[in-house]
Amino acid sequence: MKALLKASLIFSILFSSHFFLGCSQAGNGGSQSAAEAEATAAEAAEAEAAAAQPERQQLVNISTEFGDIVVMLYNETPEHRDNFLKLAEEGFFDGTLFHRVINGFMIQGGDPNSRDAGPGQAVGSGGPGYTLPAEFVAEKFHKKGALAAARQGDQANPERRSSGSQFYIVQGRTYRNEELDALEQQSGKIIPAARREAYTTIGGTPHLDDAYTVFGEVVSGLEVVDMIAAVQTGAADRPVEDIKMTVTVIE
Repeated sequence: MKALLKASLIFSILFSSHFFLGCSQAGNGGSQSAAEAEATAAEAAEAEAAAAQPERQQLVNISTEFGDIVVMLYNETPEHRDNFLKLAEEGFFDGTLFHRVINGFMIQGGDPNSRDAGPGQAVGSGGPGYTLPAEFVAEKFHKKGALAAARQGDQANPERRSSGSQFYIVQGRTYRNEELDALEQQSGKIIPAARREAYTTIGGTPHLDDAYTVFGEVVSGLEVVDMIAAVQTGAADRPVEDIKMTVTVIE
């Protein structure tokens, strides 16, 4: 208590000294004080304007022999965003494969065990040694070009935690409203209008919604996704010819 009273007394003395000093400066030069006040107001206005600006969305480039795929990472899924950026900056993905490709569905990569994997070698079970908590956001869904995190199935993973590194990019297909109606009845969940619009125009994979974390989307290079999805595949949907990637953060 004595320490608190002492601190309060020191603060009062300092505050009083500052107050009188300010009055003295104002008395000796009012124009200087006004200029300082104007500068302070300008700084406050700049800070307020900066705070009002939307948070910058990070871009990442996935380079392949078929071309580049530029993805935008969502700020609404910060753990997945930051983890993907960290791995990309470390070069974790470089030299790994798109090891699972299904035409009309998706292309999947991010397994470190796929790097230098021999022909026919089974891949798809590797990762960085950790998983991420699910970050489901209603406005982020499996439209064509969506970037999402792979994971183990519900039985082994009831919390639906994401793989620490494996991801997929949705190719999907377009749906008729009647098909979406059937999906609603099957799942017992309403498909919102915005999702219906996307699935009946650009396409996607609606049956994966709200089960896998969508944390980004392709902003350039959808044609590259289509080309990769169309390659010849063998056992476990692995492309017969390796498709390696290099992932870099766009500053």
